Amino acid sequence: MKKILIASLLAILIAGPLTGKGQTKAKASIPWLTVEKASEMNTKKHKKIIIDVYTSWCTWCRKMDAETFSDPTITAYMNEHFYAVKLNAEEKLPIRFEGKYYLNPSPDKMRSVHDLAAEMLQGRMGYPSYVFLDGKNQRITVSQGFNNATAFLVILKYIAEDNYKKMSLEEFQKIPVN
Repeated sequence: MKKILIASLLAILIAGPLTGKGQTKAKASIPWLTVEKASEMNTKKHKKIIIDVYTSWCTWCRKMDAETFSDPTITAYMNEHFYAVKLNAEEKLPIRFEGKYYLNPSPDKMRSVHDLAAEMLQGRMGYPSYVFLDGKNQRITVSQGFNNATAFLVILKYIAEDNYKKMSLEEFQKIPVN
């Protein structure tokens, strides 16, 4: 009897907290898209697009994924207001965006930058970088570097709520948060 009780308690502890229906609560995540898919979806329902430009060797990119993009507040806000895209700056395959094909000029060389990433970042290659596009796939701005969830939420709100049309990010960051 003690073995069954201990086994049951261990099972509950391992499974984690239960919801009212007897199932573990699933952690929400960001449904990352390709730039082609986000662009296609944007023709049906206009939303802003955030493009996370990263590389496989970038430590700060992995930290952004592990800490900021996994934060429940960030996940919920991005899912509501943006189509989210992951773009490997060193992608080997061609990408079609806005009727144009983009290539990696030297796909067999290490750290060869894809033309779409270079264009999106206006040649300022730093990782991680975030390109924000409007509902018509036009670039709004580029933000670079690691941000914790609190700082990144401010940037997301600045873009999603069209504050970029009224003031600089620096001015927006000075506004007290409710």
